[in-house]
Formats: sequence, C-alpha cells, structure tokens
Amino acid sequence: MERNSVTYRTYVEILERELIRAMGCTEPIAIAYCAAKARSVLGELPEKVEISASGNIIKNVKSVVVPNTEGRRGIEVAASVGVLGGDAEAGLLVIADIPQGIKDHIEAYCDIADIQVEPMESESLLDVEISVWASGHCAKVHIKDEHTNIVSIEKDGEVIFKKTDAHEADAEDGLDYDLLTIRDIFDFATTCDLSDVKDILDNQIACNKAIAEKGINENFGANIGKILLKADPDNVRTKAKAMAAAGSDARMGGCELPVVINSGSGNQGLTTSLPVIVYAEEMGVSREELYRGLLISNLVTLHAKTGIGRLSAYCGVVTAGAGAAAGIAFIKGGDFKTISHTIVNTLAISSGIVCDGAKASCAAKIAIAVESGLMGYEMYMDGNQFYSGEGLVLKGVENTIRNYGYLGRVAMHETNDEIIRMMINKIQDN
Repeated sequence: MERNSVTYRTYVEILERELIRAMGCTEPIAIAYCAAKARSVLGELPEKVEISASGNIIKNVKSVVVPNTEGRRGIEVAASVGVLGGDAEAGLLVIADIPQGIKDHIEAYCDIADIQVEPMESESLLDVEISVWASGHCAKVHIKDEHTNIVSIEKDGEVIFKKTDAHEADAEDGLDYDLLTIRDIFDFATTCDLSDVKDILDNQIACNKAIAEKGINENFGANIGKILLKADPDNVRTKAKAMAAAGSDARMGGCELPVVINSGSGNQGLTTSLPVIVYAEEMGVSREELYRGLLISNLVTLHAKTGIGRLSAYCGVVTAGAGAAAGIAFIKGGDFKTISHTIVNTLAISSGIVCDGAKASCAAKIAIAVESGLMGYEMYMDGNQFYSGEGLVLKGVENTIRNYGYLGRVAMHETNDEIIRMMINKIQDN
C-alpha cells in the first residue's frame, strides 16, 4: 500500500486515535471524567451531584471495581473520585494519579454529599450527563457516543460549549472507518513503514503485558488467568488465553495499571493484543513480525466492531478474539485467504456471547473468545470451514462481518434492553 495514499494515512490515524491508554473499565472512567470536568467548571467541591446515565453505562459500572478507590464499586464511587481528585484534562487517565488522602475521603464524601443516580432514556447507548451544585451555583457536562466526547457544558444555565452534532468528534477527525476492509488491512500490515506505528504498538505491548503479569502474580476477581495457567503452564495455547484473561482479572478487579484499549474497551485491547504477543514470543519471531501481526489483530478488531458500535448486548471480546486469531494466523505465515477464513470461522463459533456488564466473568469470556479464534484458525488449516448459509455466515469475509455487525447493533437491541432492565431491577431489589 502506498504510504501517501488516503487509506494508508487513515489507518495510521485510526490506530493513533483508538489505541490509547486508559486506567480502569472505560464506563466508570467516563463517569469519573464527566464528573471531574463538571467540578472544574463549577470551580469548587460539589455539595450535590446528579448523574443521569444510559442503561449501558449503568450495566457496565454496576459490578466493576473503580481503580484508586480502595476496592469500591458503582456509579456514585466513580463520580465521587472524579470530583474529589480527577484530572479533567487527562481523558481516560482521569483518576490515574489519586493521592491516598483523596482515597481515604471517598466514603465520607459519598455519605455527606447529595449524590443521585437516574437512568436516562437516550437513543445513544453511551450517554452520561452530570450536574453539580455548590454555593448556589450549578455546572452541567454531557458526554455522548464516546467515552470522552463532551457535547455540551453549562454553567448557571448558560451554555459555554456545545457541539451541534453529537458525532462531531468523528467529523473533526475526518476519519473514514468505511475504508477498513480485510483486504486492505492485510495489504497495510504487510507493507506498512513501521516507523509510523512503532510507538503505538510498543506502548500496547508494554502496558498490556504489565497488567497481564500483575493478574498472573496477584489475586484479582475470579483469577481466571491463574487457573488456566496452573492447569497447563507449558502450552502456548493455554498461555495465550491465560495472559489475556489475567489482564482482565486485574483490570476488572481495580488494578491501578493502564491498558491500551481497542474500540473503546480495555478488555478488547487485551484480547486483541496479548495472544498475538504470547505466540510471537513462543515462536521467536522478530519484533517486526510481531508489529505486523498486531496491525492485523488491531485493525481486524476495529473493523469487525465498527458495525456493532461501542456498546451492545453483543460481547465485544468475540470480535477481539477474531482479531487476535487473525494476527496469530499472520505470524504463522497465513495469507489473506487464511486470515479471512479464520475470521469467519471465529465469528460463527462464539458470536452468541452476551454482554451483561463489566465484571470478573469478563476474563472467562475472553478465554472463550481466544479459544474460539484459535479453533477457527486450526479448522481452516485442517481443511475445514463454515460455509455460506450455515447460520449467519455469508459468502465472503466482508459480507459475514456485516451480518454479525447487524446482529450486534440491531438484532440484539431488544436483548440489550432486557438485560439492562433485569440488572436495574436487581439493583432496586437490593
């Protein structure tokens, strides 16, 4: 692919935009970021905080530990740490540097402040609005569609910032995600000048390996990674699943290390990258081959997830598992056809996994997604594949990706609503 072509430059910019660091599950972090921004606009510590959030935000904040809060969970905690000590200019690293004094004050602030949470009726699956009050003044910040995409800011009823279009962030970036195709991704990965992506990928390798090793060596969540590795420590297939799962164990358990995300998700970032890294190390391939394998895995995941959207009832690690398998197939010498069939086979195997919120069991779903990807690859290498008309598989990798994208974005919309209703009702019962 020509380095000065529109597609090449777009792919580099998509990677720069998507493969960024985040500490903690991105939904509670979105709340912390929105709260920190609202507090900065207000100019003082709020006496009252009102949080209005879409169902998918509530779903993904309910059970996950918020980092730097001494193991606490929930929307109120995420908002509290944001207003108490969040860096409103740090994006998804908003609560990365919280001093112990702030941590010690979170529980007392939650008890003293008037903090209210209300479900929001919104067409957007990712929607958060936080209003804060103190000394007779009020500030309001609204985030929509992406975790740090502020669409409006108000102070004492006066609009001081507003986007005319909630999707204006994408328009400003000028990035056309429709340019992502498996054929062009393969071409880009095999011809890319690695100086254009080296820093991005080095950051992903370092951050995601570090949190996975933390998950293996310490106790977080259900310890899925440790359990897998204990059962079969010398098997590269097991290690690939274990490291990805361990990263999620730590992340869902509140580990205070950053993750390089993919498609707005840390779990998808871990699933996309760590299996490829493990296989590359086991095979002893060059750093260049690892980079190119990660280009395949990351861009395949982004392509497959684009048609689904940031949040859905469709578990995002399924697409990340397909991306990881494609990257592994590449470093094993797989050509375009091998990678295409690996993706199709993987999507056909595990696309029924639902997202019922961020929590400890995400690590187990990651292990299943990686296993599905490896099975999809090995099927094709053994001369087997799923054919058009078998379930949702269509002829051609792009048609199959579109079909599963429609499943996640449209067909599972009602499923998503029911999952959220069940979870909210359970919250109310408690």
